[in-house]
Amino acid sequence: MKASFLLCLFSMSSWLNLMPTAGTKIFHFGPCSISMSVSEIRSGFTAIKANIQARDPIRTLSILSHPRSLHKVKSSERCCVTHQLFNFYVDKVFKHCKTEDSYVNRKISSIANSFLSVKRKLGQCNKCTCGQESTEKLQQVLVNYEGLNVTSAAIKSLGELDILLDWLEKSP
Repeated sequence: MKASFLLCLFSMSSWLNLMPTAGTKIFHFGPCSISMSVSEIRSGFTAIKANIQARDPIRTLSILSHPRSLHKVKSSERCCVTHQLFNFYVDKVFKHCKTEDSYVNRKISSIANSFLSVKRKLGQCNKCTCGQESTEKLQQVLVNYEGLNVTSAAIKSLGELDILLDWLEKSP
């Protein structure tokens, strides 16, 4: 009896985790379907965008907007590019985005937690295939990022988050 109750409780909680919540949308990246709330991430970013972009001293360079970075990604490689970009933001960008403003730091932390959740979901999907195109696109992002000092690169990447969100929302 106790085991069947626990199994029922586990099944119910697993089912609830699969249901999208308000503002959550299902995104299809090749073989992977991921639920996420881009509107929640965008709302957090919009609240700090002006502050973050004002900290970016280099306006002539872009991390994500390089002509080959995110444009014209084949649908078969979209999963890999998305997964790699979420890894990039979690592993490189958010770790170096600290300000003296606690409000901004809380918003960054909230966005980082959302990215970590999506990164984990994509990792669990384990069906993304990375071809030459996705490898080249991520390599271009890394070259742009590593051409700057760590803090400047992280702030610039965070300031360009709307580019990534727009790209995600345009996904087929």
